[in-house]
Amino acid sequence: MVWFDRGVASGNVARKGNQMKTTVALLALCAFTQSALAKGPECRGIENTSGRLACYDAASPPKIAKPAVVENDTTRAAYKDPFLEEDARTTAKLKNICRGC
Repeated sequence: MVWFDRGVASGNVARKGNQMKTTVALLALCAFTQSALAKGPECRGIENTSGRLACYDAASPPKIAKPAVVENDTTRAAYKDPFLEEDARTTAKLKNICRGC
């Protein structure tokens, strides 16, 4: 029990308390900065219609469409529908069931 008598334990508790305070302060700072960054310009206050539209356009610019991906892989075999042959056999059987009903 000599370890507690020298004040080592109380130093560790104080250090952990400082770490906790720092962590809480850092988390609070991060929580408040996200809302500050998300705030956009105040376009409602602009009375001129074209100016207000320009403000909204500047706040959210149009997205550029990505070009379509073109597959030019000639090594891939053509798609073969596995149900196409079965459908043809079933249709042939159905045609032979009723002859002139």
